[in-house]
Amino acid sequence: MDFDLNEEQRLLKESIDGLLSDSYDFESRKKYMKEKGGWSKAVWGKLAEQGLLGLPFAEADGGFGGGGVETMIVMEALGKALVLEPYLATVVIGGGFLRHAGSDAQKAAHVPGIVDGSKTLAFAQLEKNSRYDLFDVTTTAKKKGDGWVIDGEKFVVLNGENADTLIVTARTRGERRDKSGIGVFLVPADAKGVAKKSYPTQDGLHAADITFTGVEIGADAALGNPDDSLALIERVVDEARIALCAEAVGLMDESLKTTVEYIKTRKQFGVPIGSFQSLQHRASDMFVATEQARSMSMFATMAGDFQDAKERSNAIAAAKVQIGKSLKFVGQQAIQLHGGIGMTMEAKIGHYFKRLTMIENSFGDTDYHQRRVADGGGLI
Repeated sequence: MDFDLNEEQRLLKESIDGLLSDSYDFESRKKYMKEKGGWSKAVWGKLAEQGLLGLPFAEADGGFGGGGVETMIVMEALGKALVLEPYLATVVIGGGFLRHAGSDAQKAAHVPGIVDGSKTLAFAQLEKNSRYDLFDVTTTAKKKGDGWVIDGEKFVVLNGENADTLIVTARTRGERRDKSGIGVFLVPADAKGVAKKSYPTQDGLHAADITFTGVEIGADAALGNPDDSLALIERVVDEARIALCAEAVGLMDESLKTTVEYIKTRKQFGVPIGSFQSLQHRASDMFVATEQARSMSMFATMAGDFQDAKERSNAIAAAKVQIGKSLKFVGQQAIQLHGGIGMTMEAKIGHYFKRLTMIENSFGDTDYHQRRVADGGGLI
């Protein structure tokens, strides 16, 4: 099987690597964190100018018709640079719902704004007791005339503070953990009855807890079938998991590079600590773990095109398990080899470890996905 990038994909990689190397050094990132919402509108505009925000959308909708490999390339680069901007929330997740279930009118209303950088989205899914179960939904959507009324609470909504539109999962019928009766709705972030409590997360991103109290939306707000959208949610979340796998590989790559550079210059007993064979072995083990993760990220990217939902889900869960194990090992070794400085806010390696930790816990941690693979009959 050929894993080499084609000419267009190589140009894409060079383009985004060049953009981020010019715009996203560690000191710049610190400044971006202090901007409203915790990310840079200027950098977001540059991503739009290079066509990266329109990458996965069909050309007919104003995008560039990119696929899973192109998203993998972008997410890996964003991971290496430790980017704060809401590409995952807006383009991968929000864009995924629009691509798979949006009507022509919904796409026309939202995709151009995503592509030109004027609109961002947020996925409001997590609830107080739902953990990683996508079907555990207590937020309700009740019919009112031709439209809907949303009531409920969502937590840790990434980019929830700045998003123009919220993509909300809500129950239209049935009990809390029923797998049917779940819909997905487009809700204006400034709609009457939407209240937000924003805060930074440990990895430097921003999230919000959002309360919906009698929020009225139109009939055109439902994405797909409002009574049976769990399969849609699972598909888009699988795509988010694939993107997170690629981002983690970029983070591990940079963590390894930074650690090797450090042990080559940090001296003890008058010599660089990198000259000690035991530390060389540990750096080699970090390299092996990173390459294992890279292979599984590629596997997950290919699995995203599987037509069988169970096969796709099982493959992506297996990838999330391996990457969860690899990122934990690489992150912990990087911190330990840096010593005490690795625990400070001034050292960038600690920020890489924090983001890796958040990825491991996003849309299912390693233990959760290991159980999924076991239940699905797959092998780890």
